Amino acid sequence: MICEMCGNNVPATRACMVEGTMLNLCPNCSKFGDSYKPSNRSEERSSYSGGTNNAVIKERLERREKRMQTRDIYSANGGVELITDYGEVVRKAREKKGLTAEEFAKSINEKKGTIVKIESQTLVPDDKLISKLEKALSIKLKAAMTDGGVVGGGQKSQGMTLGNFIKTEKK
Repeated sequence: MICEMCGNNVPATRACMVEGTMLNLCPNCSKFGDSYKPSNRSEERSSYSGGTNNAVIKERLERREKRMQTRDIYSANGGVELITDYGEVVRKAREKKGLTAEEFAKSINEKKGTIVKIESQTLVPDDKLISKLEKALSIKLKAAMTDGGVVGGGQKSQGMTLGNFIKTEKK
């Protein structure tokens, strides 16, 4: 017989557990493992088919299924989007309060450049900044969204649409 650890051909081997693996070892290599005691196979089978283990397996499969589902990252905000003309709304509200861009920026602990960029719509504010602006100016910058776009906010765009690029056959 051949020792599965050293590869020597020996007259007899002994089953041993080495780091969780059952190996047939020669007497010299058997000192590196523990003696292997085969258990009763019927006991192992009955423990796997127990009701509690089935419940655990079912629960783990359900959690795995939930974890593996694709998520819609846009549905997290509840269908609320920033209005399209947010810059103009912020500028008009600031001017209505009689504040310069610098004074308003100081009042909400932001830089003047940030306010100027928001008003010119070169910077899209994050949720935290949107809530600051809404609170300071008493305005709404977010509106409910439908499949077609934002409801109740913004102007209708007169620019090009996807329909301008689609060729249709005329009969």
